[in-house]
Amino acid sequence: MAVSAAHGASTPPQNEEAEVAVLGTILMTEQALDQIFVDLRLGAEDFYRPRHQLIFRAMLRLKEKAEPEAVDAITVCDDLRREGKLEEAGGDGYVHSLPAMVPAAGAVRDYARIVREHSMLRRLLGAARDIQEKVATDSGDPRALVEQAEQAIFRAGHHEDGSQLRAIEDILHDELDKLERLSKEGQSLTGTPSGYRDLDEITGGFQPGNLIVLAARPAMGKSALATNIAENAAVDHGKAVAMFSLEMSEGELAQRFIASRARINGESLRKGKVSADQWPKVLKATEKLGRAPLFVDDSSDIGVLELRAKARRLHQRHPLGLLIVDYLQLIRPEDPRDGRVEQVGKMSRGLKILARELHIPVIAISQLSRAVESRPDKKPMMADLRESGNIEQDADLVMFVYRDEYYNDDSEKAGLADIIIGKHRNGPVGSIELTFVERYPAFRTKARDHDAGRVPAGIG
Repeated sequence: MAVSAAHGASTPPQNEEAEVAVLGTILMTEQALDQIFVDLRLGAEDFYRPRHQLIFRAMLRLKEKAEPEAVDAITVCDDLRREGKLEEAGGDGYVHSLPAMVPAAGAVRDYARIVREHSMLRRLLGAARDIQEKVATDSGDPRALVEQAEQAIFRAGHHEDGSQLRAIEDILHDELDKLERLSKEGQSLTGTPSGYRDLDEITGGFQPGNLIVLAARPAMGKSALATNIAENAAVDHGKAVAMFSLEMSEGELAQRFIASRARINGESLRKGKVSADQWPKVLKATEKLGRAPLFVDDSSDIGVLELRAKARRLHQRHPLGLLIVDYLQLIRPEDPRDGRVEQVGKMSRGLKILARELHIPVIAISQLSRAVESRPDKKPMMADLRESGNIEQDADLVMFVYRDEYYNDDSEKAGLADIIIGKHRNGPVGSIELTFVERYPAFRTKARDHDAGRVPAGIG
């Protein structure tokens, strides 16, 4: 049998011996199929030889039947014969010969790893050729080409050639398995927790692939709420969080995190007026924050393409559970010639694509228009989103922060803030109340539940 593992100009990366060993082992011990398909996510497209792809697909078909059949040389040949692919797959004799060519059946994971790594190299080679062709022929924006190149390499490295058409039966099975697991574990959260019990009960946590817009007028607390959510997710739940702060420096963010975690007055911390009995709390808070998978980027001039590239690189090293952008309107437009509505639309669409690509929730903080100030009832609504058409369309969840006492000195809701859910693509809308605690200052749930979360000192 001719085997080529050379990476010459005319021969793509491959290892036929490893492919044969994987298929032969499965024919000998069909349990190996579950092991490499589920654990290593080896697919038919990972095999270089077309006949090996056909044989592996036949094995999968046998296992995926309503009443799964045994996977051996006889059943595989029978399946290929029914599909009219037996001769194309090498014939009856070739399939039956595969088990005899297995060096050691116990090493199937190693063989499968070799097959997958060569597959990854072929995808990388294909991506490199596509990039080279685009660079040679495209006279477009170089930054856009760089972003496309990074995206292609990311997909090559993460075994993703783009979405595949899937039968609804397969999708339903996956969802039922997830729901059954949640039911057995008694969990209601299916996404990244915010740290606020009432909010998490409505949302089920921030869902992977979703774009969440958190909007308010200035001084309502939207930035503070977002930083607290980041803190809760990273410190209390161990979720890796990336925060892109285009408005506050990393030092200001660090002070907010410390004040929140230590529960001390943020203004005193900023001015260095920390009493001796408070220092142990500050040090303990700093230690906890230092161990948390929390990452901050305070670039004040960043475009959506650069933001996505940075997020993608970080996600490769530390799989993210949440990404926050503070705030949307400060992202640098890629094309200054576009109108403002079109610019913001490209930003929100870019963040939505990032959420789907990395399969993580993305929170984008947004300003509201001044139209709020001109109404008797100043509670925000969807139309108040600046350049709202595209933002509203792209967002899966839209939350507003509203404090009545900001407008009414004699408000009956002094010390309270409403979190209003104006849009929820996959669940209910409504509102919850948070209490503003003067002595921190900080936000907590109205019920003052100690497990419900905190918001960093100050309001943004």
